Amino acid sequence: MGVAPLTPLAQLDRAADYFPRRAAYRFEDATTSYDELREQVRRLAAYLRDSGVRPGDRVAVLARNVPLSLLAHFAVPYAGAVLVALNHRLAGRELQAILTHAEPRLLLVESHLAGLGDEAVVGLDVPAVTDEVALAAEPADVPRQHPVTDELSLITINYTSGTTGTPKGVMYRHRGAALQSIAMAYHLRLEMDSVYLWTLPMFHCNGWSFPWAVAAAGATSLCTDTTDPERLWELIRKERVTHFCAAPTLLTSLLTSPGAAAVEHPLTVATGGAPPTPALIRRAEQLGLHVVHLYGLTETYGPSLLCEWQPEWDALDADARADKLSRQGIPNITAPTVTLEPVPGDDGRGLAEVTLEGNTVMAGYYRDEEATARASVDGTRFRTGDLGVQHEDRYYQLQDRAKDIIISGGENISSIEVERTLAEHPAVSESAVVGRPDDHWGEVPVAYVTLSGDAEVTEQELIDFVRSRIAHFKAPKRVVFGPLPKTATGKIQKFELRRRTDAG
Repeated sequence: MGVAPLTPLAQLDRAADYFPRRAAYRFEDATTSYDELREQVRRLAAYLRDSGVRPGDRVAVLARNVPLSLLAHFAVPYAGAVLVALNHRLAGRELQAILTHAEPRLLLVESHLAGLGDEAVVGLDVPAVTDEVALAAEPADVPRQHPVTDELSLITINYTSGTTGTPKGVMYRHRGAALQSIAMAYHLRLEMDSVYLWTLPMFHCNGWSFPWAVAAAGATSLCTDTTDPERLWELIRKERVTHFCAAPTLLTSLLTSPGAAAVEHPLTVATGGAPPTPALIRRAEQLGLHVVHLYGLTETYGPSLLCEWQPEWDALDADARADKLSRQGIPNITAPTVTLEPVPGDDGRGLAEVTLEGNTVMAGYYRDEEATARASVDGTRFRTGDLGVQHEDRYYQLQDRAKDIIISGGENISSIEVERTLAEHPAVSESAVVGRPDDHWGEVPVAYVTLSGDAEVTEQELIDFVRSRIAHFKAPKRVVFGPLPKTATGKIQKFELRRRTDAG
């Protein structure tokens, strides 16, 4: 008996075959059903074919969380091509560098971003086509999808956010994307009546595979062109949103915005990209949000670990529940095997680097064998660069990035621990802690802090606050106030903070 290759494209075909009239997506008060979505996908795939795209070619897409992004996640692989979803928050020359590396056959551009698209292709043999042109085209015929005969063939290339420097192209396979989409639908409990709000960028790890996960559940994608907290709250209430994903930075802005108020219907939010503080989790619970903490990287199709809630934790007080939820947790149902790789010189403190191996680990970095080799242990396990421990209940918890551990006077200081402590202060909205070279101690911690609204607090008050809660040597020796530098996906750029610190 034959075995069918795994592909997330099957999620759309199933939904269109058996739930044809259910709402596949909504945007600006217009609703598109699943049979209509599949027809749109087939037409766009036919347009790509008529434009010279052949199986294995790359097709880049530059768009916000609007229908073009959703369609592209199906239409590009439907045509047998490889999707390169671009970060629309980058500058033209940054996008140009990615396109030079990816060498796509063409660039699909949301009309709203046409100017940026033109900048990105300057000097390149890459035509930029707007959605107004591509989606309105009349192909000679609309064939069924290009058959997926090899589940290990590429479906997408995702460029990293550049928190550590130059972006790299992370290669995803059909098999991994299919398994990840199933895991996301399962763990977030997506159902047919679920409404998924697109706050997480679809260009980021293919939206953690949720374009395909929502289709797997026959649920509805609520596309939006905004990340404004007030407008998002309006959508949440008007559309009775049941699920959304967000980095802690966006979640913080939502929970502290003037429009934040307790929801009257079930609402699950998955957050990852940086460990949410217990204070943030408590605030979410106060507003009736069910928080799911996820951990992963671009190299692991997004979330690999999640803090699976256990019923006996219901009896814990709010602080204890928040502390449990702040851990990264355990592998999702299709995720890689986790191995803790001992760190040389750890001196028995228990810290080890998290390494991952399995179906939802990248195929490698596109056209970069050297970087691929550096990222692996024995050519099999992926080095995350994150240091953590495993608790008695087998749940994993990260302590820091390997490069972010601060060694002061021979003692290891976890920047995450200091940041979590700072987050407990009511005046602190966000913080990031890095090490500064010191002639006596080797390194000392420096905190960069963004305050909440009109809150006021002095540098010494924050230092004393931290000293009152954790060991004195862990407290920052300096506090710098102001906005934090971030990547376009909302991750704090600690390498930029380290550069500023080194520069004085």
